Amino acid sequence: MARRYDTNDATDRTTGLREAASAVRRGELVVLPTDTVYGIGADAFTADAVADLLRAKGRGRNMPTPVLIGSPNTLHGLVTDFSEMAWELVDAFWPGALTLVARHQPSLQWDLGDTRGTVAVRMPLHPVAIELLTEVGPMAVSSANLTGHPAPENCDAAQEMLGDSVSVYLDGGPTPGNVPSSIVDVSRPVPVLLREGALPADELRKVVPDLEVAN
Repeated sequence: MARRYDTNDATDRTTGLREAASAVRRGELVVLPTDTVYGIGADAFTADAVADLLRAKGRGRNMPTPVLIGSPNTLHGLVTDFSEMAWELVDAFWPGALTLVARHQPSLQWDLGDTRGTVAVRMPLHPVAIELLTEVGPMAVSSANLTGHPAPENCDAAQEMLGDSVSVYLDGGPTPGNVPSSIVDVSRPVPVLLREGALPADELRKVVPDLEVAN
């Protein structure tokens, strides 16, 4: 039976974050608010949990799961060949609605799907998400919806779709909007905007003038 906690209530927030962290460590799934939409998350280094996440969404391995982190410093252990331009994007837009696709460290023992050696990573601008990520470390997190359905802007919508496939729901109230993060591939010599979301190309080019836009 799924448990749900109101993170706008101080007591519920403390209990909910503790229960969510315990669930993640057990290899279970949790739903958490972010600065874009609600996400469904699992320990990034527990392959069975990530597989359960993809299964809960009805999503194939051909759409690997992004990773959320609680601090930019975590990047040092996750990615390689991270350029100066990539760090400038981090400095300018993290925490926030920017996902960066980078080469991951080949030594990492994880299975996020068919990543082809890359990882999509982001630090969200949401206190509940950051607190959980700081406690448990990197999490594989995708929007908390069934594939093909709208990404949820509130916990009710997420729970209606995902039900008891999730152990703990952290209800932070409505998210600021349903616009997803912008995705920039920094694994190439010149950064490429793969998806324009909350951050438009013009805003990103203030930091990286050579930014290209994928066709």
